[in-house]
Amino acid sequence: MAMPSLLHTSPPQISCTSSEPTKHSVSFAPKKQLLMQRKHRLQVKASTVNNYDAHGIPKQWYNIIPDLPAMPPPPLHPRTLEPLKPDDLSSLFPDELIRQEVSLDRFIDIPDEVIDIYGLWRPTPLIRAKRLEKLLDTPARIYYKYEGTSPAGSHKPNTAVPQAFYNAREGIKKVVTETGAGQWGSSIAFASSLFDLDCEVWQVRASYDQKPYRKLMMQTWGARVHPSPSDLTEAGRSILETDPLSPGSLGIAISEAVEVAAKNSDTKYCLGSVLNHVLLHQTVIGEECINQMGEIGETPDVIIGCTGGGSNFGGLAFPFIREKLKGKISPVIRAVEPSACPSLTKGVYAYDYGDTVGMTPLMKMHTLGHDFIPDPIHAGGLRYHGMAPLISHVYELGLMEAISIPQIECFQGAIQFARTEGLIPAPEPTHAIAATIREALLCKETGESKVILTAMCGHGHFDLPAYDKYLRGEMINLSYSDEKVRAPMAKIPQVLATQM
Repeated sequence: MAMPSLLHTSPPQISCTSSEPTKHSVSFAPKKQLLMQRKHRLQVKASTVNNYDAHGIPKQWYNIIPDLPAMPPPPLHPRTLEPLKPDDLSSLFPDELIRQEVSLDRFIDIPDEVIDIYGLWRPTPLIRAKRLEKLLDTPARIYYKYEGTSPAGSHKPNTAVPQAFYNAREGIKKVVTETGAGQWGSSIAFASSLFDLDCEVWQVRASYDQKPYRKLMMQTWGARVHPSPSDLTEAGRSILETDPLSPGSLGIAISEAVEVAAKNSDTKYCLGSVLNHVLLHQTVIGEECINQMGEIGETPDVIIGCTGGGSNFGGLAFPFIREKLKGKISPVIRAVEPSACPSLTKGVYAYDYGDTVGMTPLMKMHTLGHDFIPDPIHAGGLRYHGMAPLISHVYELGLMEAISIPQIECFQGAIQFARTEGLIPAPEPTHAIAATIREALLCKETGESKVILTAMCGHGHFDLPAYDKYLRGEMINLSYSDEKVRAPMAKIPQVLATQM
């Protein structure tokens, strides 16, 4: 079935084709090294003191692109295969978000109205997990940046608020979006209520069924919520014709939301991850964390975050990568993804669509194929076929590493964390917790007192059925299947090297 597209009215004629962590000890560092670290912390504090408001909230978002040793590949127009022009995005996004998407400015000022709302929960706490350290009997020092204090219970409002603000400022009346676990849908519903925007959300069917209270949370803030795939759009109907019991995917839900936005001039599309401007907004996490760690005299040796689309990971890691590129710190930076949806560790680095039906521009990213539908793991926010193009590029430059972990190990770590630190993590950050525990136990073996920093991107108060399944012994590991992704991999568009 031919689908309406943001950029073209007929399907494009594109053929298809089938590091080791740095090891060093902080506690036994020579005196000269400790003095140099202290000097750097003071320099960082002095250089950033004017970039925070009186409460410690950053005044600017950080754009990593100008600091990278090579420019990331541009998104391509799916019909011409030429680099995308800003005007090509005007049917989906307000002008200011488009400018941020393509900006080469290192820092972008955060509007006062956005900072004022950020003040409802920012700055978020940086917490040392001393009780978890004791349980693991590790010499490592574990810190987590906790984003679950936001109204929606996750990091997602960091970008939902500015997206709603810019849409309202340009006179938009309605926004549409997709959501996996429901954290993004909750966040954009919350932000829309603050700026008097109508909000419509397509929630991935598997999560819609698993997490009814996320749906109710969105509805409480005034959003309309549909399970995806739905019979409300051509994209949804085409999927249901093929598989009436489809569990859905973020790619399918994106197709549905984009279709609605492209057809209605008073409606814009909001995205909770993947794109440059979304990762930009999330850098408030890392900027705060640099300041907070400087205050307590710590420098991370290992930085760990879960990755689905990549916004939480990029938000924490990018400001630290900036400092790493300056040669001032040298942490290992590690992304963790589910074994059932391993785009960085098992995907190919190629131009592909961001949605299932093929309505979006072609983006160079690590992908499992745009119509790959992951198994319905409980970490619904990580069930995306591709990785943010900017994170994919940073990965290709060798500035970070990636691993995948199955969900039973993740929930084992989550239980250890909950029973020592008290917080019940969302399924997504359980991946980062599991990787943190691995690193801490390695430190136990080697005797190294590394500083481990991890991203706790949200709480799991609406994810307790997943914990119930784990505690009953009914959870199983769902793994990536070569057979299952053979067909999606074969449908990745083939773009000539001269056009990359």
